[in-house]
Amino acid sequence: MRASDSHHLVLYVAAAALLDYPGPRVRGMLPTLRAALAELPGPLPRLLEATAAQIADDDEAVACRRYVDTFDLSRRHALHLSYWTDGDTRRRGETLGRFKQRYRDSGWLVNLDGELPDFLPLVLEFAARVDFPAGRALLQEYRASLELLRIELAADSPVYAPVLEAVCATLPGPSPTSRAEAMALAGPPPVEQVGLEPFDPRLLPLAERRSGSRQEFAEGAR
Repeated sequence: MRASDSHHLVLYVAAAALLDYPGPRVRGMLPTLRAALAELPGPLPRLLEATAAQIADDDEAVACRRYVDTFDLSRRHALHLSYWTDGDTRRRGETLGRFKQRYRDSGWLVNLDGELPDFLPLVLEFAARVDFPAGRALLQEYRASLELLRIELAADSPVYAPVLEAVCATLPGPSPTSRAEAMALAGPPPVEQVGLEPFDPRLLPLAERRSGSRQEFAEGAR
């Protein structure tokens, strides 16, 4: 593995944690993650460190409330990759099935912990801990979703925007500079919308959060 790829593994582990609910499990990981980021060169670890420092400095209740406000109560910030591209269509069910199949193809059993398989922290952790090429391929395949989320967070959330900026920067090629350019990466909009326009922000889900442990990976048979 190239040095840059090994650095990206650390970045993805950190990004997965920082985009998850900042309860006791995530907060307990912050000292180790920040120490690992401090050992990496370049500007991308500094982006993640900025978010980690803010979460660590805030009272847990404040950090958790900000997370809920950002990702649960604002439908502009969906962390589910296929919702940006498939909307509320039957096609999305097929897409989620393909995500699950990618995990099965890795030869590992993946505990989704009640989350959908396209949940971005789950995909990042899959890339970092299980199958780097397959995980990177998923991130690249859903580059449009990542870039749209990056643009929305840049406008709305100075705390979480650096995480998406760093993740997008690990992928080849420049990032789009506008929402229209990012949407163009996704290709034609989905059909079979349930009374809503493609990419209507009302389509974005409200995800249920829990303060306990979230996604875990355990090796095993399919």
